[in-house]
Amino acid sequence: MTILLVDDDEDDRQLFIEAAGEVDKEIRCIAAVNGEEALQYLNDTANPAPDFIFLDLRMPGLSGQQTLVEIKKDARLAPIPVIVYTTSRDEKESQTLKELGAAHFMSKPVSPDDVYYMVSFVLGEKWD
Repeated sequence: MTILLVDDDEDDRQLFIEAAGEVDKEIRCIAAVNGEEALQYLNDTANPAPDFIFLDLRMPGLSGQQTLVEIKKDARLAPIPVIVYTTSRDEKESQTLKELGAAHFMSKPVSPDDVYYMVSFVLGEKWD
């Protein structure tokens, strides 16, 4: 299983990668520091498509929302579940993101236990 993690915060990336490894040692995490880097990775057909994309909403440059729109425009990438996570608790924003194709909208976890729960939850969902 491969997860593409898109987050500009280095500490958050490290926390996520460690927690994902605790959920399942077979999970391979690919980290991108922003939306542009994520799209470069995704658009390179030599790279395997990830099983899931965890996308931070608030990033400099290409925002998480803009990145989501670009992912969902591509027929090859559109089926990949995108989980948007953010510090925002805006209901209207979460509705907009779901309309744009986000599979889930979650509050950004702050502790290793919260990240572990989030990854476990997402991997335990049925995605058909």
